[in-house]
Amino acid sequence: MRRFLIAGNWKMNLDRKGSDSLARSLAEHYPSPGNVDVAVFPPSVYLQTVARILDGSAVGWGAQNMYHQGNGAYTGEISSAMLLDVGCRYVILGHSERRVLMDETDLKVNAKALAALATDLTPVVCLGETLEQREAGKTQEVIKRQFEASLAGIPAEMIAGVVIAYEPVWAIGTGKVATGDQAQEVHADLRKMLVSRYNSQFAEQVRILYGGSVKPDNAIDLLGRPDIDGALVGGASLKSDSFADIVAAAFALA
Repeated sequence: MRRFLIAGNWKMNLDRKGSDSLARSLAEHYPSPGNVDVAVFPPSVYLQTVARILDGSAVGWGAQNMYHQGNGAYTGEISSAMLLDVGCRYVILGHSERRVLMDETDLKVNAKALAALATDLTPVVCLGETLEQREAGKTQEVIKRQFEASLAGIPAEMIAGVVIAYEPVWAIGTGKVATGDQAQEVHADLRKMLVSRYNSQFAEQVRILYGGSVKPDNAIDLLGRPDIDGALVGGASLKSDSFADIVAAAFALA
């Protein structure tokens, strides 16, 4: 059975004091491992201090992005080796905000995913359609294209080391959220794509998260669906109480 993963994406929020305070609260909430995985993704400048606070707790941590090269003259970039050096287990790749605002393509996401896997860092690869694409009936087409290109070249024996996050662009930071049925439909399609590319055994090992205005009041409905294996939480992860309520929903269903 796949373990739930509840991941908090702090995006470009909080200062050092706020990051430290939130990390300490989470470390107190989850001092020892349970049957749900919990992770946070602070801004890169706070990764090291957050890591020191969370070290020894049940909360993992990761980065919001990375570069596909291991080292070199790439000013402003961060490598997977650097992330591993500060204890990261995960890295978010291809978040819709980066795809839209930073012109991040499927090709770039794929290069980063392969680089992360090569160093045993777990990539959280994000996929999702815009409102215009959904209203035009192109959701499945868009998701399939992103899936095929962003995860190209990943062998069957490594696919279980990937986390996929379905995050409809129209539901991120808007207060809108896909219904449980809408989210499950896309997650089920993604599972079928995994079966088609690999086989059912490998497909059943891959965790697919839902991201898009996940809150305590909709967590049970979303997480209770058969192909939704956790949540990539944005705004609700910036307050320990609301994030803890979402994690509690996962524990209740695990």
